[in-house]
Amino acid sequence: MRIGVHPNNLHLRLARLWPGAFADLQPIFVSYAEGRDTAALLESGEIDLGGTGSTPPLEADMRGLGVEYIAASAPRPANGAIFVRSGSPIGSVAELKGRRISLIDGSFHTYLLARSLEGEGLSLPDVERIESGARDALADLLEGRVDAWVAMSPRLEKALERDDVRPIVRCGAAIPNRSLFWTLQRNGLSAAETRAIVSELSRIGTEIAADPRTAAKLLASGDRGGSGDRGGTDIDAWEKVVRSRDFTVFPIDDEIIAEQQEEADTLLRHGHFDKPIVLERSEMTK
Repeated sequence: MRIGVHPNNLHLRLARLWPGAFADLQPIFVSYAEGRDTAALLESGEIDLGGTGSTPPLEADMRGLGVEYIAASAPRPANGAIFVRSGSPIGSVAELKGRRISLIDGSFHTYLLARSLEGEGLSLPDVERIESGARDALADLLEGRVDAWVAMSPRLEKALERDDVRPIVRCGAAIPNRSLFWTLQRNGLSAAETRAIVSELSRIGTEIAADPRTAAKLLASGDRGGSGDRGGTDIDAWEKVVRSRDFTVFPIDDEIIAEQQEEADTLLRHGHFDKPIVLERSEMTK
């Protein structure tokens, strides 16, 4: 099985480094740059399984690719926030109207921003979204090229320790922020393979939670396959990241599908999607 690994999915990033991970599935771990590439790699057959935030599989469904959800993490409320400069006059999400917001658009950043704005009677068209890509988004914020920055781990934890930026909203106040593990229906994973994936993700998650220091050392050492942290995060910083999140993994259920449906409907209301998505659990995951 070809398992995709990108820097921002720590569960699969650690699985690649964890002894014996997915051994029964004869894994080949395939590195790639970011979660938004997952759908294209699944479509081309370069990978059979990927893990991302909640938004990329919806983007894939918008393209008519037929997403097959396999598993989901527990909510990760600490893994995202919107920051402004400490000296900024912006004191709340309501004051983001007309402002430039740096984010990875099409990731969970988009949903976090949409839900945060919606709580203040605003919508995505009320702000200017600036794609951060490979840019140094923190530098862009500090140097005034943007007014706010949507951040995630591990840069989030570093930003929270600084005195020149401050958060105005955290993920847990707006969205569940789960990791989702998924494929495409066309890839034809069997029910047995799906069960094995869920079981192995769960086992690895339990072992990570029981030994966060080892997980931190693996992450800090970097992944020679190319998914190491660009920010040079050290062991102590990685341990904080690992301890801050719940690595529990569940099979897909009606609650998670309902969360995905709510996100799809929200992004449609905000004009990010131009047509409705109707999600249903497949027979494989029932």
